[in-house]
Amino acid sequence: MHLLDWIILAISLVGIISFGLYRSRGSRGMRDYLLASKAMPWWVIGMSIMATQASAITFIGTTGQGYVDGIRFVQFYFGLPIAMVLIAAIAVPFFHRSGVYTAYEYLEQRFDLKTRTLASVIFLIQRGVGVGIALYAPAVLLSIMVGWPEWLTIFTMGVLVVCYTTIGGIKAVMWTDVQQMFIIFMGVAVALAAAILALPPDVSFSDALFLAGAAGKLRAVDTTFDWQNRYNLWSGLIGGAFLALAYFGCDQSQVQRYLTGKSVAHMRLSLLLNAVLKVPLQFIILLTGAMVFSFFVFTEPPMLFNKVERTRLESSTNPIYSETNDHYHHAFEERRRAAHSLLVTKTPSSRTIYLDADKRLQMVRKKGMLLAADQTRDNTYNDTNYIFLTFVMNYLPTGLVGLIMAAVFAAAMSSISSELNSLATVTVMDHYRRYLRRNASDSHYARVSKIATLFWGGYAVLFAGLGQHLGSLIEAVNMVGSLFYGSLLGVFVLAFLPWRVNGRGAFSGMLAALAVVAWTSYSTDVSFLWYNLVGCVVCVSIGVLVSYSKQSVEQS
Repeated sequence: MHLLDWIILAISLVGIISFGLYRSRGSRGMRDYLLASKAMPWWVIGMSIMATQASAITFIGTTGQGYVDGIRFVQFYFGLPIAMVLIAAIAVPFFHRSGVYTAYEYLEQRFDLKTRTLASVIFLIQRGVGVGIALYAPAVLLSIMVGWPEWLTIFTMGVLVVCYTTIGGIKAVMWTDVQQMFIIFMGVAVALAAAILALPPDVSFSDALFLAGAAGKLRAVDTTFDWQNRYNLWSGLIGGAFLALAYFGCDQSQVQRYLTGKSVAHMRLSLLLNAVLKVPLQFIILLTGAMVFSFFVFTEPPMLFNKVERTRLESSTNPIYSETNDHYHHAFEERRRAAHSLLVTKTPSSRTIYLDADKRLQMVRKKGMLLAADQTRDNTYNDTNYIFLTFVMNYLPTGLVGLIMAAVFAAAMSSISSELNSLATVTVMDHYRRYLRRNASDSHYARVSKIATLFWGGYAVLFAGLGQHLGSLIEAVNMVGSLFYGSLLGVFVLAFLPWRVNGRGAFSGMLAALAVVAWTSYSTDVSFLWYNLVGCVVCVSIGVLVSYSKQSVEQS
């Protein structure tokens, strides 16, 4: 990066943090620190909800996903608008009337303590994993950008986010989210425009779309029903809707955002804002990845996008790597010529030649990736997360690099700070206050919340070291959540619907759902998007069965 890029990045980060701390000044007591005194307007809540989900993974993982697999990943979000409407209509009034700090407090009001405790522990486990992944993403960025070790980047980012989250509480988090989301919107627009403008002069935007489409990158909707297919219309509408219901309706990192709302109307409007904006935003990010693919049809990309692993292989003077790299250069030239011919003729035969050339290139690249895997300790290699960053660092003009880096950092900070804040809230309210200190002062709980934030920040830093083994980050974070979200969604369905379900049934349903989802993940090839549906159905079924069986025994 040039000096101008560093200046843009530094000004953005300092400005975001300073503004958030300024808006959080005067925060006193537990209610203000954890719920912003329930005084936040709907548009701030909506932007914070979106920023919490739009992490650095969104830029790094989703653009890489668009490059490798096309834009069909957008189907993952088709169920989100449905979920937003249902949560706004059903869940929001319950949470607002209950006066809780966490979603899991409501479960004790409705069922019993053991159900609340189990749900909160599930949240702490899966969200603790998620915040580690979110923290790892910027480490990928800086390792490419300046050659820093990933551990140093992880530590630096962790300290930065923990500081303003600890000092300012949820007000600082949400107001920084607003600024970060504006930078994210700008970064998405700039990234797409840059990918299009970077194309060769004789290749138009429509040509780039044509080539990406010919390679299968623009197939947005797949109507084929297949349990093993991760991304099709049905897994997106059904499985995606259940995942969104669980994430936005049961995950404290999201629920805590709209618990700060002034009224039910403000809480509902914040969710509907996400229903309108989320799918178009993800589509544009995926399209950016597809345009980067078209750009690399004419400009030779590296065989390995991970610069560190590529340099290691090059310095090893491995004759097999040298031979594979030569084959890669030859295969790229074949694909480039085939692409030019396809743009001129646009015949079925030229399209077949182009697709065959692309397949040969990808086969050679896979050989290179296998060689890279042999150099690693766990014999795995996946560089999906390095693709977009390689394009940004090597082919974008000075100034734009700094702006996009600012957007990535803003996204990372927003998701990490929100997750740390919610983890601390659940730790204090659902465990510390409930089991250890029942009647302490508000200022005491506020201090303990700050300590809990520091603890979870340290945990995230340690776990982030595992990020390099997780492949595509955007898939990894959703796969982890899907192992747990079905049981959480199921117990809240039992809580909100007018069924005579008791605590024993709810607790049994959650345990059964966790076991069945774990078995499904380990023993079948069912796509992870369906785990949420499976877990929810099992939890509700077992919960109703156990509750009514117990009632029948008692009545007899």
